[in-house]
Amino acid sequence: MIRLALGPYFRRLALALALAMGVAPAFADEVVLIPNRVIYPGETIGLAALKEVTLGAGKRKPQGVVTVAADLEGKIAKRTLLPGRYIPATALRDAWLVEQGAPVLINFVVDSLSITASAISLQPGSAGDLIKVRNVDSGKVLTGTVMADGTIRVSAS
Repeated sequence: MIRLALGPYFRRLALALALAMGVAPAFADEVVLIPNRVIYPGETIGLAALKEVTLGAGKRKPQGVVTVAADLEGKIAKRTLLPGRYIPATALRDAWLVEQGAPVLINFVVDSLSITASAISLQPGSAGDLIKVRNVDSGKVLTGTVMADGTIRVSAS
């Protein structure tokens, strides 16, 4: 019943305290990863090329910046990453499972029917990417999805 006696003052004080407590962790020291040397496009990112930096009080990391080392290990840079700059997640890609011009196996599966053929990839791709391949026997260009084992799954159109 004390709350009723304090009225709007209590509500303002409670709101101010809640906001202060909720905002304080956002300004706590955050750790981000930045390159310690120039990383060029197409280069695999290793942990030796990165360093951890603790942001001081009042500094916040921008949205979309990679902060976990496991998210960077083995990724490929899509553009030049400069030392001392944040690493945006959009500047990274997974390593290609299928290289352009490499021989691959294509699989077509419907119910109990399974057809496997040889093809040449016309585009590079990582798991889950949609790429074009040329069937070695027929010369037809097909579009399929790169699977985790490096094969290409095609479906009926």
